[in-house]
Amino acid sequence: MNKENILQILKDKISEKIKTFENLIAETRASSNDTKSSMGDKYETGREMLQQEINNIQRQLNETLNQQNFVKKLNTEVCTKVQNGALVKTDKGFFYISVSSGEIVFEGKKIMTISSESPLAKAMFGKKIAETFIINNVNQVIEEIG
Repeated sequence: MNKENILQILKDKISEKIKTFENLIAETRASSNDTKSSMGDKYETGREMLQQEINNIQRQLNETLNQQNFVKKLNTEVCTKVQNGALVKTDKGFFYISVSSGEIVFEGKKIMTISSESPLAKAMFGKKIAETFIINNVNQVIEEIG
């Protein structure tokens, strides 16, 4: 499997997520400006709720920007052991050690993108082909590392 293509799909997915959050913030700010009224407390409560929503979206945007920075640092060289940037095939599936961004489908195969901080990645870290690890009482064998 071509890791460069998988990394590009992941980068595109993260960029799309960033655009979505930026648009949500802009739309929420615009609706905040539209709620001007002389209703006193109700107006202030509504503005505060909108501000909390903007803060929540901004937090998610910052997390996604951090993911984007992390992904930019990944290299696509073939790995000999499980580490950041490794594409790992176990007897249970494919895992890309990068950031937690859900599933990617590439060449008809489902690849789970997982954070190096996840319990699954921690259980695999440093392992080589043919080594086993246990997560949630399930034994897995590393078949390939790319």
